[in-house]
Amino acid sequence: MTSSYPASAVTALAPEALQSWIKEHQDLVVIDVRSAAEFESMHIRGSYNVPLPLLSEHTDELAARLGSRVVLVCQSGVRAEQARQRLASAGIDTAYVLTGGAPGFAAAGGDVVKGKGRWDLERQVRLMAGSLVMLGLAGGRFVSPRIRTVAGVIGAGLTFSAATNTCAMGKAISALPWNKATKEPTRESAILQLPAQTAVEDAAA
Repeated sequence: MTSSYPASAVTALAPEALQSWIKEHQDLVVIDVRSAAEFESMHIRGSYNVPLPLLSEHTDELAARLGSRVVLVCQSGVRAEQARQRLASAGIDTAYVLTGGAPGFAAAGGDVVKGKGRWDLERQVRLMAGSLVMLGLAGGRFVSPRIRTVAGVIGAGLTFSAATNTCAMGKAISALPWNKATKEPTRESAILQLPAQTAVEDAAA
């Protein structure tokens, strides 16, 4: 399967390196691409929340506001890598993906802001997928063999998700009420909050 994104390698950044960059570089922009609810639960101090769907919809506009040093953050690195590929297609080929995501940064002693505790989206996806597989197997044994197809559909969906680096289940789960933040980000509140590239460059001079 071919991809429409550049085939450049993942540019990983260790949490310890990010801590040093935050202290030393004024031109650094840290973008958290998790959902607003995940961001509310815990995020790196000073980071900007631009959820992946919003970033994907306004990639060119976002890229135009970014400087030369961008770090992308999510829960584990998967969504951050998708964001990196999006930005690479818009000409930003110097973005870094934080290894271990926001939890890894916190575990390394990084400065984070904590709020209301929630399960992260990736954990919810694992729970939902596992539950549906178990339901399909149990239903196939005690109710009707046809119910076993549920397990097959979930397995096929997970395989497709891995092959395309997307997650339809994650998108669906993120729309559930308990995954909504107090205030969901919009183009104006998320992208336009970022300092313009010229302002970043002036501050770094």
